[in-house]
Amino acid sequence: MRNLYGIAASMFLAVLVTSARAQEVDWQKVDDAFGRKPAVSGDVHRYGFPRTDLTVTLDGVTIKPALALGGWLAFKPMHGEAMVMGDLVLLETEVNPVMLKLIESGLEVTAVHNHLLRANPETFYLHVGGHGDAAKMAAAIREALAASKTPPATPAATPPPAVDLDTAQLDQIIGVKGQPNGGVYQFAVPRRDPVTENGMPLSPAGPLGLANGFGFQPTGNGKAAITGDLVLTGDEVNPVVKALRENGIDVTAIHSHMLDEQPRLFFLHFWANDDALKLARGMRAALDKTATAKS
Repeated sequence: MRNLYGIAASMFLAVLVTSARAQEVDWQKVDDAFGRKPAVSGDVHRYGFPRTDLTVTLDGVTIKPALALGGWLAFKPMHGEAMVMGDLVLLETEVNPVMLKLIESGLEVTAVHNHLLRANPETFYLHVGGHGDAAKMAAAIREALAASKTPPATPAATPPPAVDLDTAQLDQIIGVKGQPNGGVYQFAVPRRDPVTENGMPLSPAGPLGLANGFGFQPTGNGKAAITGDLVLTGDEVNPVVKALRENGIDVTAIHSHMLDEQPRLFFLHFWANDDALKLARGMRAALDKTATAKS
């Protein structure tokens, strides 16, 4: 019996040590490496890398960084170190120089793909992952981003443009409350079921890119351009494709973002520019085909 008590005590001590190590991340060093402060949700620190240097147009719409050009990196304490995952927005000529730097530093490239069609200039999205010392990974990613023209620091704050849409109606249709960000009205609709990687829960889901995320950018007269990504299991992909197409929303990409998550997830990207309330009803129809959390 004493041996059982001893084993239990050792296991409890190991949990405490792991927890303590998780709290030892020197977040100031990560902030300094990136030259910006994070948004903190629970134990996740998420850093934004908007491509404010780019002027990207699609179907006559000049895309705001908050709509489709917002690169990000999220760090979460895990196994006594930290996990990083994120999405870097790059021009075609920047993809391989940035990728080479990431590989040389021991970080993982988990996906490279488009999100949009017909955009000018065309942008690509490189997903990065890794485990290790948070400050060292941040420094390596900063060096990799230096191979692109991603702005090196957060731009000076300016008053955000107004969102000229009936946001109360959008909230009611989607079923959750959106948030204005940089002239875009954004939604994050979490999935119902938890997601794990290497046996560890990936939460909170939104900051780690695992919530259905999309935005409405006003284009005048009650219209909006919408894009984002829906987080789907394999059996949900085609019902969602059909729901979007039936509501005049183009599907522009379907792909993975990670390598070892459970359940296996697919990310569906889309685009439309039409009456905002009509598009909201289309998005709600698509969400109804998925296992989303109840508001």
